[in-house]
Formats: sequence, structure tokens, C-alpha cells
Amino acid sequence: MEYLSQEKGFLGYETNENKESKVIIVPFGLEKTVSYGSGTKNGPKEIIRASHQVELFDEELNKEPYKEIGIKTVKPFAIKKKIGDALDQLSAINEKILSKNKFPMVFGGEHSITPGSIKPFVKRYDQITLLHFDAHADLRESYQGEKFSHASAIKRCLDFKNVNVVSFGIRNLSQPEMKFYNNNRNRIEIFWGKDKKCWDLAILDKLFRDKTVYITFDVDGFDASIMPATGTPEPGGLLWEDVLPIIKEVCKISNIVGADINELAPIKNFDSYNFLVAKLAYKILAYTFEFKN
Repeated sequence: MEYLSQEKGFLGYETNENKESKVIIVPFGLEKTVSYGSGTKNGPKEIIRASHQVELFDEELNKEPYKEIGIKTVKPFAIKKKIGDALDQLSAINEKILSKNKFPMVFGGEHSITPGSIKPFVKRYDQITLLHFDAHADLRESYQGEKFSHASAIKRCLDFKNVNVVSFGIRNLSQPEMKFYNNNRNRIEIFWGKDKKCWDLAILDKLFRDKTVYITFDVDGFDASIMPATGTPEPGGLLWEDVLPIIKEVCKISNIVGADINELAPIKNFDSYNFLVAKLAYKILAYTFEFKN
């Protein structure tokens, strides 16, 4: 794999090139099955560009986390044209990253990337729990004739028998998806967006304690008022202060092994949305490595 120079990569910081990096950022702007707004192919480059404006000091943790983590960014590359081939391509990349005992963070692209992204983890670990933020359940068997649609991302992940999912912010799903959920409650836990004021996060201990966890974050999980730059925005969503306590607590009690952030569709001259995603990525990494044993 070829890497961007540190100054052009995620966070754009100057560093000693001899320092070992624990995290590999993979820009993977797959856009094959979008069904409303478009532009997710531009998500990764805009996240990286916006990240150069993110303050490296974290006032909550009272440190500059990147210095302890070390982050490299893969140089952008051509994505395979057929969606199945593209997902296999991403799987091979993450397999290579894991073989070097690094932490992969994938920037999409549409949410259809996730089953490809987690495939190497599924082979490596006995059980994987997905910490899933989204407006949509993504439990359709297929959508518009495509089984690897962004609307089927979590269903394809559940095709792996050692995967279960805990979803936050869901507020849009079809009747067949609801039926599938009700028939698979042993593998799917949903915290509905409409109930967020009543969430009891004490249950996180039961759901995540000592588990192997992969984070998948569809940015339409955020409320449309703060994240309109996505293909399928939904009202009634999550705010920054809803999301961070969940991620922080799960990082404290489980083993986070990888992550993806997807569905950013940048809007020209509205960089605040790109910045929001860049800062989210940095916070996920900061929490993950702050609490790793």
C-alpha cells in the first residue's frame, strides 16, 4: 500500500516518519447504489481535508491523542467497478492492515462498504458486535434489485453467523425489516431515535462488556439539522452530545478493533459538515486508544 505524506493525510500533522503508526486510514469512496442524494464518492477526500482544521489537543482527555496513536493514510486508489469486486478489494486491504496488527478506519463512500470491511474481522474473531449508528436499520434483503445495496448493509453483515449488532438512532425502516428484526431479536438490539431521551446507557455494560467491537457510523444517524450532507437525511436524529457518551463508554468496556464512517455527501462551501465527520473520526480513535489495555 502507498501512503500519503503525513502533511496530506488525516489530521495533516508533522511527525517523525520513523514513529510506528497504530492506525491506518483507508479512503474508500464507493458510490454504486445510492438511491436519493449522491456525492458519497467525495466523502473521504473532504473528511481528510477538513481534518487539517481539527484541533489536535483534546481538552476532555487533556492530551494530543495523535502523538500516542500514530496515524497513516492510504493514498487514494482506483476502486473496482463491480460492487462485489469492490467489497472484496476492501476486505483484502483490511486483511493486510490487520496482518500488521494495525487498526483500520475506513472512510466511505456509501454504507454498503461495511460487510466488505468487516470480513477479515469475522474470520479473525469468534464473535463480533457491531456498534451501529444510523437513521436506517439497513436490514433489507435487497433494494432496487441489489443485495449489496447501502440499504442492505447490516443485513449483509448479519449473513456472517458470528456477528450481532447494536444500533442507535434508528428511525426509518420498512415493514419487512421490522419483521426480520422481530424474528432476530437475539442478534439485533435497536435503540430507536424516538426514544433517545429515555435511553438507559447502563445497559451498555451488558451488551458490550469484554466484547470484540467494530464501529460502523452512517452519518445520517445525526439529526438532519446538523448533518444534511448525506444522501438520505432524516429528522429526529442524534446530536453530538448523544453520540459521544455511547462511544466513550463502549471504548472503556470492550475491545474496539476497527471502524468505518460513511455516507457523507459533501455540499460545496458547507465545510462544517465535513469538519463534524473529521472530528468524529478523531474522537473515535482518541477514545479507542485511551482505554485500550
